[in-house]
Formats: sequence, C-alpha cells, structure tokens
Amino acid sequence: MVEKPPVLAPDVETSGAIAVCCSALGHASVRLATLSLCAALMGAGSASAQVLTGQERGNAQIEYSRQIRSQSVTRTTPRIGRYSAATGQGFALGQSGSQVLLRFDRSNETWVLRPSSAPRGDTIYRNDAGEQVLRVNASGGITLYSSRSPGGSPVSTESGPVPNLEPQALGPVQLFNLMTRRSGLISDAVGRLVQINVYGDESEALCVEALIVATDTVIRIARSPSAKPFLDRLRVITIIEGNRSAVTYQRGELRVVVDPSRGVAGRPSSARIIRAIIPED
Repeated sequence: MVEKPPVLAPDVETSGAIAVCCSALGHASVRLATLSLCAALMGAGSASAQVLTGQERGNAQIEYSRQIRSQSVTRTTPRIGRYSAATGQGFALGQSGSQVLLRFDRSNETWVLRPSSAPRGDTIYRNDAGEQVLRVNASGGITLYSSRSPGGSPVSTESGPVPNLEPQALGPVQLFNLMTRRSGLISDAVGRLVQINVYGDESEALCVEALIVATDTVIRIARSPSAKPFLDRLRVITIIEGNRSAVTYQRGELRVVVDPSRGVAGRPSSARIIRAIIPED
C-alpha cells in the first residue's frame, strides 16, 4: 500500500508573503510579478516538503528495523526445559531475567548466552567468548554447536525437572571445605601445591561458582598432554570481585574477577579462562 505523504502546516513567512501578493492583485503592473513571486514561493514550499518527507521516511525505516530486530530476538527465545542433541548431549535451559542460561548434563558450569539476530528471522546465542552455542529459528527449532558438533546438531525436547541454574551460596564452613578440596584436586592434577584465595563481600554465590568453574577448567587443561605445559607457572588461583569481569594469568597467578552487579553474567566462562591460560595463535 502506497503511503500518503503527511500534510504539512504552511510556513508562517510563506503564508504572509502570499497574502501580501494577493492584496496587490488590483494593480495590473504588479500582477505578473506577484504571480511569479507566488509561484516561486509555492515551489520553495514544495521542495521543503519533499526534504521533510524524506527525513521522516528515513526515521520510520530506522524505527521499523529496530522493531524487527527486537521481535526476532523475542520471538525466537528458547523455552525453559530439558533438551537433547542428536549427538547425545543433554542440557537444560533456564532464564535469569532476560538472560538465557544453559548447563550441560554432568557439568558444573552454567553458560550465560547473548542473543543476536541472524538471517531468516533466526537468533544466534553466543557465550561471553563470542562462540556460537545455539541457533534458534523463527519456528522455535534449536541447533546446538559444541566441540562434539562444531557444524551443528539438531535438538529435541525431553521430559524431566529443570535444575536451578542460578549461583548457589555456601556458608563459611562449606566454602572453606570447598576451597580445601579444590586445592587438593588442582595440586594432584599439576603435581605441586596450588594455593586458592577467594575474596568476596557482595556475592559469595558468584565467587563460589567462579571458583568451581576455574578449578574444573584447570583440571581439564592438566589432563591434556599438549596443553598441560601452559600450567607450569601456576602457583595461585585467586577469585576476587571487581567492577568488570576479567581473567588474567600472570607471574604464576590465575586471577578471575567477577562483577556482582551483573548477576550470573558477571562471571567469566571456562572459554575465557582457557583463552587466558592458552594464548591463541
């Protein structure tokens, strides 16, 4: 349907000039000049209307594009529930506010996924390292991308309860016991004593989850003969709160910074920890 251009209010200065011109029509000598002036003013008004209409159309297109992107992300948000990929990988999906959470079966890590629009109305969900994890089409179909299926594996729903994917707090005694156990596991994996420090006042739960993810990641690296040498300098693992989530590995210390203000999204994922320990070529 062709959109009708908006009716513009006449310009005050132009209207006044036209009125003056019309009052002068009684003089034959001025009539031609008057008509010429009126025609010129009418032409100027028409040009002004075309420019304004073009600006409005541009603004309308920008707003329409924003609405389409917003609708695409909202329409293709995956449902909370349990799922299984064709490769046999099971996982649970949950939500924390507007954030999509994913946890694989037999894993301690909860991934926070960020949506971005894709062609055909699809939505791609990536982790905090920018890696594609899920693709959801406009009809709700899900494809999982993982180390087992880098090219993508179709997903089907499964029955069963969905675990709580939010970080869980521990008491002081349980936290101390967790740190002791994790230090022992890390020390056994790398073959020497590795100290663990946790400093957190705002969100103990987020620090606990960061500790579990960091130590699980180090143990996984230590089990790889080709990757284990990158842990030769590791002496300390520190979990600390800050204004921005980050991971550094310098002078024998693996430091994981969590941002309590961002909730579950304020904890770096194992993918970012791996990149800090093992630099990319």
